[in-house]
Order: sequence, then structure tokens, then C-alpha cells
Amino acid sequence: MKKTLSLLLVFALMLTLGVVGFAADEQTLNGAADGRNGPIEVEVVMVGDEIVSVTVVSQSETDGIGSVAITEIPAAIVDEQSILLDAVSGATVTSEGILAAVAAALKSGGYDPADFEVAAEAADEAETDVLYDVDVVVVGAGGAGMTAAITAADAGRTVLLLESQGIVGGNSARSTGGMNAAPTEWQQANEFGESAGVESTLKKVENFPDNKRIQELGEIVAKQWEEYQANPEGYFDSSELFQLDTLLGGGGLNDPSLVNRLVENSPDAIAWLGELDPQIVLHNVAAFGGASVKRIHRPVDENGKTLSVGAYVVPLLKENLDKRGNIELLTNTTATRILMDNGAAVGVVAETAKGATVTVNAKAVVITTGGFGANNDMIASLRPELDGFITTNSPGIQGQGIVMAQAVGADTVDMEQIQLHPTVHVQGSDAVLITEGLRGDGAILVNQEGERFFDEVSTRDKVSNAEFAQTGGYAWLIVDSRMSDASNVIQGYINKGYAETGETYEELAKAIGAPADAFAATMEKWNACVEAKEDADFGRVSFANPLDQAPYYAIKVQPGIHHTMGGIKINEDAQVIDTEGNVIAGLFAAGEVTGGVHGNNRLGGNAVADFTIFGRIAGTSAAAYAGGEPETAEPAAETAKPADTAQTLTGSAMGKVGPVEVEVVTDGDQILSVTVLSHEETPAIGTLAVEQIPDAIVAHQGLDIDAVAGATVTSEAILAAVAAALESGGIDLAA
Repeated sequence: MKKTLSLLLVFALMLTLGVVGFAADEQTLNGAADGRNGPIEVEVVMVGDEIVSVTVVSQSETDGIGSVAITEIPAAIVDEQSILLDAVSGATVTSEGILAAVAAALKSGGYDPADFEVAAEAADEAETDVLYDVDVVVVGAGGAGMTAAITAADAGRTVLLLESQGIVGGNSARSTGGMNAAPTEWQQANEFGESAGVESTLKKVENFPDNKRIQELGEIVAKQWEEYQANPEGYFDSSELFQLDTLLGGGGLNDPSLVNRLVENSPDAIAWLGELDPQIVLHNVAAFGGASVKRIHRPVDENGKTLSVGAYVVPLLKENLDKRGNIELLTNTTATRILMDNGAAVGVVAETAKGATVTVNAKAVVITTGGFGANNDMIASLRPELDGFITTNSPGIQGQGIVMAQAVGADTVDMEQIQLHPTVHVQGSDAVLITEGLRGDGAILVNQEGERFFDEVSTRDKVSNAEFAQTGGYAWLIVDSRMSDASNVIQGYINKGYAETGETYEELAKAIGAPADAFAATMEKWNACVEAKEDADFGRVSFANPLDQAPYYAIKVQPGIHHTMGGIKINEDAQVIDTEGNVIAGLFAAGEVTGGVHGNNRLGGNAVADFTIFGRIAGTSAAAYAGGEPETAEPAAETAKPADTAQTLTGSAMGKVGPVEVEVVTDGDQILSVTVLSHEETPAIGTLAVEQIPDAIVAHQGLDIDAVAGATVTSEAILAAVAAALESGGIDLAA
């Protein structure tokens, strides 16, 4: 390694003076770099040219996400004597921050960081393929997956939980708001002041004259509201009002039976989390966009300041996962297909990061892989106008679970329903979700002209559309010091450098480049609206405190892809439904991978409710199914051997990039196996079809199969190649 000239001169002088037994001096070096949530400071101990230790001494990264990188990266640096390391999947920004901080520390000690950019040595042995036999396999370790795994394990089943990323949590870990539930005892701690919200909701019922369930709920809630007004005791909310808000927010496209199941189980879900771990306390209730009343249940710290629910709940779910001896978690392991036998799901095949195959034989399969908000190709294939949009999603949210389920015949619903969140802040190349809770707690949005332009607590789709219409397609989210003092979340945004600040309205206007007079007038007018509890301009009915406590803060926000409402079709018991309307035996799904719960727009606070409630339902259903000891066997495609009448046929067709060649083994009119022999399709897009379509053909014994979303051309090429192969053997499946 290269050291500074001065250090070399000192070394030479010591040798000249006859110093014997010389050992290189130990140096303790410090460095810092930006992480995802703020600065990361490290301490590096060097002895000569060797990195002896790396310690992260200060950081504010998300527990359960960035904290994994903080544990793993320093040890890897020492082991490999290198800062040229792969990031922890799912925690890339934190990983890169640690590596940059170590590089800065090395440079401060006179070392050249480039000398430590050596490729890590490859493992002596490649990973070997492995086979598991369990009662239940859960694919995806986000909120729904961990909840399902814990529930199934507590029912006495052995569980294997697979996660494609290096860390658990998925999108659940990024959730910032809270969990909707009603009616609950914790709502009663609030003084009711949301009459205008209830009245506004009842008026919206008129917009859905043909929706039977909305009309039914409207009548019920109207009667409940009338009775409450006659005797206004306690805080007003009901299961029916919660359902009505969810259906109205979803444009009436929601499956009413799933909404009912969600809402009816919500109070118990809050209690279950607390029983699972006494540290999980979601008793602070507040307002949120799209809700008539205060309904979102949030965590707070010991000082009563609000916390981000995902960073709070996910690590505690992981702790409880680890406590259970009948759950095994495999990270960096991506499921690629579902194994089927006689129409039932009997396991999955997965692949490790190093390419080893993991085969899981299971009595029940639960898919909890999340949506597809981080898969731009899949989004663009469904909604071309959203191609290239920023996303708040975790990198692992690629839609794999939907594709796998489709390959075995699962139906999907509402796939084109993709939600934009109106308050996404872009920091460098990173898209950061700014919680909706700020608007619920009293924040407003102004445009570049310093003026309000819409009801800030309306549904996300409507607020996003209003932002698009503003200059530059963005807005400024305004809060004051009273709000920031009450929220660790807001203080985190400020500390991370997301916010502009000013001691007066005029100073803040200057900081954001808005006309000072117009902005100051907007703020004064809004404060008057709060005092009067009336917004004549935009009809907002949710008010908190005036924004009149300096200093003032503004965060630049814009719409970004946040949630995919569509996905696998399920029933109330989280059983997967096929394209013929039948249950696929042994296959269950929960969380964002499913469709039907949220309609065309998800309300804030319903995602945590969704993953907790349907995660529990899926775990319970899978455990019950596995406990029934259904007949299981190796998948037919894996074990079937050609009989004497078997034929091996080949065919080809043009894919998106080049020819796709297949081999089809048949016995009479039965397709025993389909193998893609060669192709040139795009990795991670066309290859999904290459993995899924052959199994689907065998499972369905036919070619009437939906294309893999985002890989239509490749899917159709495989089907055409198989058709050519069958034709060459004189087989007509239509006969």
C-alpha cells in the first residue's frame, strides 16, 4: 500500500537510528458520509496496511433495514480487507454510505482508498442445491409474510420463509403512517370534532347510485350518525363508516367481501400485535387522507412524538420471528415457480444469490411477495403513461409472486390500478416518501406561486392529479415548529436536509423561490380557516392547529409510484382463486401481492391493516390446510417419466430478442414436460416467462394461458413454439 511521504521518512529515520523490533503504529481514523437518513460516522483502526476494525459510531439509519448493513458491511470490510463490496440488498444507500465513510477515514490517515478497492475473494466452494420438507412455505418476508409465518408457526406448523432481498421488511418497512382500525377504545381518547368529515362522506354516497354496497352502507351510517347526534357521547366511528370510506376511496371497485373482512378484523389486529409483543403499541389516533374521522393508529416514543410505523413494527416482527424454533428464514433466496401436483400447490423452487437451487416441498404455499411498484417494465406494460416515474418502493418489489401465481392458473384483478403518492421528495437519486400524516396533522400544500390549490387531505389520486396541474408538477409541503416539535418523523426530515426553513413567512417564501406577499397571504388565510373550522376555497374538513409557530419549514414534493392495488385474486380466507373462479388448493396470498381490497386507490393506513389482517388470515388458513394432511407428491413435471408411447418433440418461434426453442415430452395427448432449450430474451423480463410459462402449460394441459405481465412477446413465443412442437408430433390439443 502507498503511504504518505512523511510516514516513509519517519520509517527510514528509525531504521537509520538502529531502532530494532519496530512494529507498525496503530492508527485510529475517522470518516463520515451520507447514508439514507443522514450522516454515517465510522471509526477505522489500522495497523500498518491492515484494516483491524471498522465501527459505525454514529448513524440514523432505519432499524431493520439500514441496521442490517451497519452490522454486515464493517465486518465484511475487515474480512476482505476491501471497500469494493456488494451492498446489502435492500439497504444499498446505507451500504454505500458506510463504504464511503471508510474511504474518507482511510484518506484522512494518508492511505489511498483505491489500494483497498480489491475484489472480494470468491468462496472456496459454490453453494450446493438443497431440499426442504416443511408444512408451510411463505414466499416474501415483508409485513404480510412475517405475520403469516408467525401465525402458522403458532398453530404448530413448521414454516420456511423465503426472502429475495438481504433484509426483511419489503415495502412494509418503508411505511410511515400507521394502521387504520375502527371502532377501538383508543379512538375514545379523542374529542370528536369531525362532523364535517362525516357529512362530506355521506354526500359522496350520492355519486355511486349503482353501487349496491355503498348505498347500503350509506343508509346504515346515516342512521348511526343521526343517533349519535341525538346523543353525542364518546367518539363517533363504526365498522360501516370505515368500510364506506374504503369503498369510496377505492372508487367503488373494491371487493366488498374483502373490505368487510379487513374492517371487521381491524380492532382485533391492533390487540393481536400488542399481545404478540408488548412493545408494539399503536394507541395514538389521528386523522389521515380519505378518512372521515380520526382512525389511523400510530406509534409514539416515550416523549409522545410520532414514529414511522414500518421502522417501528418490522424489527419487532423480525424479533418475534427469530424467537420461534419452527420458523426458518432464508434471505437472498428468490422463489421462481410454484410446484403443483394434481391441481394443488405442493411447494416452490427458488434460487440463491449464488445460483444454488432451493426446492421446497410443502403442504401449503403462501405468497406474500408484495406488488410490482419497483418494476418499471411491468408498470409501463400496464400503464404506459407511468413509464419512468420515481417510486417509493423497495427494490425487491418486482411482481414475482403475481407472475408465479399466474403461471399456475391464478386470476388477477385491478392490475392497471397503480397509485401515485402526492408527497414524494427527491433527494439525489433517492425517492423518499413524506408521510401523509403531516397533512392529517395540519400541514398544507402550496404551489410555486405560494398558493394553496386543493384539499390536502383528499384521496391520494386526487391530490396527485392536482399537483400535476401546478407549475413544474410539484408542490411545497408546509409545517411549523409546533408540528416538528411533536414529531420525530418531521425532525428526521429536517435533519436529513429535506426541508427549507425560514423564521418568517417571507423568509420561507424566499427560500423556496415563491412570491413573499402571496405566500404570507396564503398562510394568514389558512390560519383563519383553521380558527373558523371552514375551508371555503377547497372544502377541506380536517383541521388541527394554525401554522403560526416559527421557524417554518417547506419540503418539495411530487407524485411518485407508491402502491399497486391490483394483484392475485383471493377470497375472504386468503385462498387464491383461478381464472375459472375456483380455489387453487394449497395456495394462499396476502398483502400487496393481492388485488381487490383497495379498488382504484388505497387509503393511507390501510396497507398496515391489510398486511396484518390478511397475513394472519393466510397463516391461519395455510396452517389449517397443512394440518389436514392433504396428499402430497413431487410435481408431475419433476418426476414423470416417459412411457413407451412418449414422444420428445421440438419447436421454435420468434421471441422479443431472438428465436425461442422448446422441447416437449408427451404421452398420447398428455404433456409431461416443457423445456426451453435456447433463447436470447432479456434477463429479469423475458426470463420470467421462460421460467413460468412451461410449468403453466403442463399444469393446464393446454396453451390457453395468460401471458406473463411485462413479458407478453416472450410468453407468446413460448406458446407458439410449443404449438409448433405439438403439431410436428401430430397432437391436436383442441381435439
